[in-house]
Amino acid sequence: MKFHYDKRADALAIRFNDNAYVESDEVSQGVILDYDRSGRIIGLEILDASKKMPKEFTSLYSRKKLPVMFDMAYA
Repeated sequence: MKFHYDKRADALAIRFNDNAYVESDEVSQGVILDYDRSGRIIGLEILDASKKMPKEFTSLYSRKKLPVMFDMAYA
């Protein structure tokens, strides 16, 4: 799993695997799911993340305690 926060765009992207996405769907205002060719969810993007995420998230990022990108093993 990969996380990426773009401070300039205020967007948080979470990728569950490296499959190529073929379709995206905005399921809620500013919340976008990415799907692979089999229709599986492979990613999630949250726009205006600092307004939608808990305050602890922006606090960690502003103190540079949250990596801009990191990988996490998954089953």
